[in-house]
Amino acid sequence: MSAVIAMPRRHVRAFAAIMLALLLGGCGINDIPRLDEAVKAAWAQVQNQYQRRADLVPNLVETVKGYAAHERETLEAVVNARAKATQITVTAETLANPEAFKQFQQSQQALSGALGRLLAVAENYPQLKADAQFQQLMVQLEGTENRISVARRDYIQAVQNYNTEIRTFPGVIWASTLYRDAKPKESFTAEAGADRAPRVNFNKGS
Repeated sequence: MSAVIAMPRRHVRAFAAIMLALLLGGCGINDIPRLDEAVKAAWAQVQNQYQRRADLVPNLVETVKGYAAHERETLEAVVNARAKATQITVTAETLANPEAFKQFQQSQQALSGALGRLLAVAENYPQLKADAQFQQLMVQLEGTENRISVARRDYIQAVQNYNTEIRTFPGVIWASTLYRDAKPKESFTAEAGADRAPRVNFNKGS
């Protein structure tokens, strides 16, 4: 301590600032922004994978149309569901908005349902199922649905970590003082199979 007292005043202030920073760091003052960034990164992956699925829809619809053009109602339902799903977006800054998040989830659920009905219709067309392009699209769709599941799981976990931090000690102290814009983030909810991924189980010649 005598060595600290002998320091010039500016050095004492610097030393005190360093010690305060270390003390605050040990109290978790940086946990909220760190967990917030984790939520944003996880959400970006969710958006990427949903967009990947949306990008597959036009080619899928055109391929099915080539063999089942008279299934007009089912095809239009997929096109309309895709249009709505791509119009409703939730940015990282609005993840705390329950209504916006609900609309996003419902639009993606609607697209999942429409795709499921389209694949059920395709089951009735052996030539379509044997089409090479259709087979390739099924592989891509299956992979995308798996990626969506993983991205959703990671996002749910990231949100749980963040929401727990801002509601428990000492995070609740920092949330009410230094990070007053820290609000609970919205997460996905399970609704009786409403967001069940369309089953992709087409094999050539099956």
